Amino acid sequence: MPVQWTISHPDRLVVAVARERVTVSDIERYFAGVTAEGAMGYRKIFEITHTPEALSDENLRALGARIVLYAQHGQVGPLAIVAASDSSFGQAKTFAAAATARRPLAIFRELHLARQWLGAQSLPDD
Repeated sequence: MPVQWTISHPDRLVVAVARERVTVSDIERYFAGVTAEGAMGYRKIFEITHTPEALSDENLRALGARIVLYAQHGQVGPLAIVAASDSSFGQAKTFAAAATARRPLAIFRELHLARQWLGAQSLPDD
């Protein structure tokens, strides 16, 4: 499975890792899984360093727009995207520019910096 995630309800944290070629339906499956578990408002780390550029800028913008819709129907939590490679960093920037929901979002090249930043972010219910 190109996107794998774990949800920690006690920590209110979702950690997702994308590998291989990721499609829009893989990301939609992730959105659906997180929503079904009641974790859309949790802090999230999404690691995309090891994904080749499979999604077009158009698809990334469409996924960002989907986040805006999720935010209109409920809370979305802070998101730290880990993108160590130049190509994954570029994809993360395209997504972030389109995902203009009112929530903290930052892009990092190193996981430990993402975790540190995310730990300092308050959740919608905090």
